[in-house]
Amino acid sequence: MLKEFFSFRKNIIFTGIFIGVSAAFLQKLGNPANMGVCVACMLRDIAGALGLHRAEAVQYIRPEIIGFVLGSLIAALMFKEFKPRAGSAPLIRFVLGFLAMVGALVFLGCPWRTLLRLAGGDGNALFGLAGLVVGIWIGIFFIKAGYNLGRNQKTYPIVGWIMPVIMAGLFLLLIFRPQLPSGAIFFSSEGPGSQHAPIFIALIIALAIGFFAQRTRFCTVAAVRDVILIKDTYLFTGVVSLLLAALISNLILEQFHPGFQGQPIAHTKQLWNFGGMVLAGLAFTLAGGCPGRQLFLSGEGDADAAVFVLGMIAGAGFAHNFDTASSPQGPGLWGPASVIIGLIICFIIAFSMSDLGKKMVEAKR
Repeated sequence: MLKEFFSFRKNIIFTGIFIGVSAAFLQKLGNPANMGVCVACMLRDIAGALGLHRAEAVQYIRPEIIGFVLGSLIAALMFKEFKPRAGSAPLIRFVLGFLAMVGALVFLGCPWRTLLRLAGGDGNALFGLAGLVVGIWIGIFFIKAGYNLGRNQKTYPIVGWIMPVIMAGLFLLLIFRPQLPSGAIFFSSEGPGSQHAPIFIALIIALAIGFFAQRTRFCTVAAVRDVILIKDTYLFTGVVSLLLAALISNLILEQFHPGFQGQPIAHTKQLWNFGGMVLAGLAFTLAGGCPGRQLFLSGEGDADAAVFVLGMIAGAGFAHNFDTASSPQGPGLWGPASVIIGLIICFIIAFSMSDLGKKMVEAKR
């Protein structure tokens, strides 16, 4: 009966409301403005804490990421849905995760933060949202053309436990903060990385989000995809609920500040706000879900989703080390080029792994 309870539409709405309210609340407790919950930004901060990049303003082990995975793990174990599996084009998934992060950091946010920026009054997020929808729409074109990463297979139980164990290890590093000869673990003393809610409050909220999202299959990218592809609005109602809940919460907490100029952790270069999210949306669609969904899947034993997440962490390191990530002044030196190259790579992957590519190969034979 409990399993059936989570299949009702009202529960995806509840999950969206819970995420939206939690994001505003976490911002009030100390998380960066309009970034109460942002999977891309939080993975970027973790990459910095581990020394994969040295942008001193964005280095912190975010307990929210840990909670998403472990909350999903708890739900999967409770409902007998922990199923270790792997083998569905893992290297391609790593590349897609890498490119998704590059695009997200040009825009400065993941799909969740796109909605949260709108809920905080940031008009620049409208261009990011438009880019996200266009990226998803392009991905749907290739899905209709037969794009497929193949089926994953049941694998050894230990494979499914790797990501949860990594998260447990990160939590220990966050709590004990060892200082190694290299200087790691790194924690920001100023900037967004120094702004965070109390560790255990953030962890408990994230555990709940991970639990509910695993049960309801919450995913922003799949929500848009399903509306366009099969006219199904189940997931979309959760996304709308997130946006409205965050908006109302921000109004109550006096965190709503409408406008384009001077928005927190945002820039006004609209072409690249749009372009960055086209790349991210396309990469997420080709990989099968938004970054939050990838974390929830990794918590239930999906090693392919875990590889995607690791690709995002690597992409975060690359974006800051090679000056593609944006700042409030706009994209980094190589940000525009990274978006263009990333889109080309995504098109090559999508084309070659669809019926269009297969037909071309057969025609040459």
